[in-house]
Amino acid sequence: MTETQAKWFLIALGLYLALGLLFAVPFLLKGAAKIDGDAVEGSWGFKLLILPGTVALWPLLLSRWLRFDAAPVERSPHRDAAGEGR
Repeated sequence: MTETQAKWFLIALGLYLALGLLFAVPFLLKGAAKIDGDAVEGSWGFKLLILPGTVALWPLLLSRWLRFDAAPVERSPHRDAAGEGR
């Protein structure tokens, strides 16, 4: 990789992370609760914990948020016995 290619790669990476950070603020305030019902009760510690993943995966999370695509409910024998997951 040449020096010019390395510069462009770092510029693109910086832009991607900057956009991710700009996306993370409104997503952590409202979007996370929209696509995952359990995140409604999330504390600020939880939001701080998922911040790096939100910044890294912002295109995927943005598409799910715009489609109002809720996370699938996990099915397990325990949930089935309790009547959950239906």
